[in-house]
Amino acid sequence: AAMPGTGTRGLYRRILRLHRALPAALRALGDRYVKEEFRKHKAAGPAEAQRFLREWEASARRPAENYAALIQQQIHEDKQNLREKTVYGIQLTEEKLNDFRDEQIGQLKELMDEATKPNKKFTISKDSDHKN
Repeated sequence: AAMPGTGTRGLYRRILRLHRALPAALRALGDRYVKEEFRKHKAAGPAEAQRFLREWEASARRPAENYAALIQQQIHEDKQNLREKTVYGIQLTEEKLNDFRDEQIGQLKELMDEATKPNKKFTISKDSDHKN
């Protein structure tokens, strides 16, 4: 069984539309990552597809714990100038990191390496209290 089509395509398009409001370098990185992740999960089984979609889309129980809702909120805050400098994304908790498979940890490292290359127009904030 594969991921459900219509809702998945709508979510995919919504995320790419949200990315249009991000700084150019962050948008390019985000678009590339989203396209790759959705492509990888195209033929996921029902349980894995459900977990995958839950992380990307809003639900009534967890409205701000997913990518689409979080990015939308941060873009809104940036437009309203509610913060001096908008920081996109969130700090992953140790508990959340422990739930990741080795492959996912590798992907996060690649993403971090790409995002922190010199000459990028955005910054990655580091939590000094975060333990590895």
